[in-house]
Amino acid sequence: MAPRPAWKGYLKLSLVSCAVELTSATDHSEKVSFRVINRKTGNTVRRQYIDSVSGKPVEPDDEVKGYEIGGDEYLLIEEDEIDAVQIESSHTLSIEQFVDRAAIPQIYFDEPYYLSPSDEVSEEAFAVIREAMAKQKKAGIARIVLYRRERPVMIEPFDKGLLLTTLRYDKTVRQPDEVFDSLKKGKLDEELVDLATHIIEKKEARFDPSGFEDRYEEALLELIAAKRKGKKPPVAKPAERPSNVVNLFEALKKSLGEESGGSGKPARGKKPSSTRKPTKRPAAGKARKSA
Repeated sequence: MAPRPAWKGYLKLSLVSCAVELTSATDHSEKVSFRVINRKTGNTVRRQYIDSVSGKPVEPDDEVKGYEIGGDEYLLIEEDEIDAVQIESSHTLSIEQFVDRAAIPQIYFDEPYYLSPSDEVSEEAFAVIREAMAKQKKAGIARIVLYRRERPVMIEPFDKGLLLTTLRYDKTVRQPDEVFDSLKKGKLDEELVDLATHIIEKKEARFDPSGFEDRYEEALLELIAAKRKGKKPPVAKPAERPSNVVNLFEALKKSLGEESGGSGKPARGKKPSSTRKPTKRPAAGKARKSA
């Protein structure tokens, strides 16, 4: 069963437009989901809105959105009044400019969606826009009203269609210097960097998302299976926590040996000297605690 479109409207490039639909590119469904149960009765529990003053439950027909205008005073806004708010991006993805995809920092990327023509009449115009973007190797920047918020988006060729990725507003992105500014930039030991580089080379692989499984969810399923059979839940060993590095050179050298199958030799380049004087590092107990 095909997923329902999250949005329907038009894709517009200058005076060319075509009908399109937006479909979420990700599936947030989970194998394991829990309901809240009343332990005493075994019945499921449902949530209710409660009047903050009277303490009485509020019927669905009496629920209405309110915008605080001061103190405990609220302006009531009806659902149909919100639905009546329409701007161009409510129904039209108008490509405003084209940029190099690499010029957009990864931190601004939010949710991905597939963009495709919504009828046969629109397929030719859609294909022309897509092919022109692929030929120029550019990504389009537009805006869309999605879930009652206008969001900037990036549109790029993907497979036979287009991939639309919502972008975060600059004001919502914490700038890196807020976190990294306190980090000191000193001169690093080239031999240490060389060892780390060889470890990276040994771990090089082609990205394959099919190889990722939710191991925590699998552990939950084992717990559920055991309880259904009346057995005691499996007791897993506590995950081993890495300790603070005392001697960075020896740790890197040992890591390289494990990645090389015990040989300890780097894949390429100069073999690190085994007679290197160990770099002293603060003891684990004295090292700064990580977050």
